Amino acid sequence: MPKQPTLHSYSDRAAFDRLMLLIATLVHQPGIGSRSDKTAPDQDALVSLQQHIQALAQTLAIDLPLPSVHTLRKDLATLRDYTLLDRQRHDWGYYLGTGALKRDELQLALQALASQGQYQGDPQARSTYHQLRQRLKPLDLESRGELFYPVRAQFDQAIMPTDPAEMLAKRANRHTLFHHLPALETAIVQGQGVELYQRPNPYTGQSAYRQVYPLQLLYSDIAWYLITEDVEDGFFAVSRVDRLSDYLKPLPFPTRGLAAQQSSLQAAHQLLANGWGLNLGDRAEQEAERRDTLELTLVKVRFFPPVLEFIREGESRHPRQRLTLGPTDPHTGQPTHLDYSLKLPPRSLPEFNRWLNRYMGSVQVLTPPTLIEQQHHQARQLCDRYTTTAQDSPVATHLGQRLEPPCCR
Repeated sequence: MPKQPTLHSYSDRAAFDRLMLLIATLVHQPGIGSRSDKTAPDQDALVSLQQHIQALAQTLAIDLPLPSVHTLRKDLATLRDYTLLDRQRHDWGYYLGTGALKRDELQLALQALASQGQYQGDPQARSTYHQLRQRLKPLDLESRGELFYPVRAQFDQAIMPTDPAEMLAKRANRHTLFHHLPALETAIVQGQGVELYQRPNPYTGQSAYRQVYPLQLLYSDIAWYLITEDVEDGFFAVSRVDRLSDYLKPLPFPTRGLAAQQSSLQAAHQLLANGWGLNLGDRAEQEAERRDTLELTLVKVRFFPPVLEFIREGESRHPRQRLTLGPTDPHTGQPTHLDYSLKLPPRSLPEFNRWLNRYMGSVQVLTPPTLIEQQHHQARQLCDRYTTTAQDSPVATHLGQRLEPPCCR
């Protein structure tokens, strides 16, 4: 006698429709039922889910009685049994697998990924973006190309090779830490100490083997940097990735875990926020700054038109900045100048000075005296360089006269 088939609890058409509508709702409304779900801010997550399922049933012309909250709990348990739904608290909403993004959120994430791959030269971001383009091609066709259109982009471009595959193809291997990014990122997440080799610094000529906890890969302006913490004394440093060789050796002791990594990263970012640029100072200065015993330097500079308005627009350039407008020019009706002041750790003055050099003709340092002297010295160097160059120019030779910039007379 043939064995009778065992009917599934969802063999009933109404139960099957309800389960399919639940899955469809979670596919199209990932995160439904979260605390930020504005469709039902004061209601239970399951009630919100109940309403969306009913609305979808009406849209698809499916005759479905309003499912009870108790029934929905059983349906969600079934999805968990089949690993379609994680066993997380519903405070963060329901979603299937890794499908946690709505279409507009996915589009925004794709744009960020595309920029990081194309302009910041991140090979993993570029590879992931291309894979997603292939997988989501039907969805892109459905949206008539809008899904992958680069509505937003970050144009800061890396000035050095970052992709090992491209270096290999061009036979231009730079032997940098970019060749070990997967291992480096694993060490970051696990809190694994590693030994790295710092190539000779182009400014100091110093090189060294360093035993550190890598904390974060950070892109800034024209390059990728690595924030590290010294294994022995907790000293933080920021190094350009292309100035670290392709030597990476895991240290023979247990990993310290993600919580310790996050704590250290927060401390490093606090130093970055306090200062100007990426230089975190020497050990003594950094220790004093972290203890809040370091005396900060008052910096005050005066900007003039036409740069004045650009500086004035930067309301969030630094958390401690103060902007003070000068008197109004009776002829133009505009401020004559703008004073920009803030307190910085001494380690940040060289990078602040380089920032000022962008506006050399429209800025005057008022304090501290050391920064005034640096600006004056650099202005003299520039003036002398143009004076020397001018003597060798065809114009000077033809006229038989000494050309001298006005600032040097």
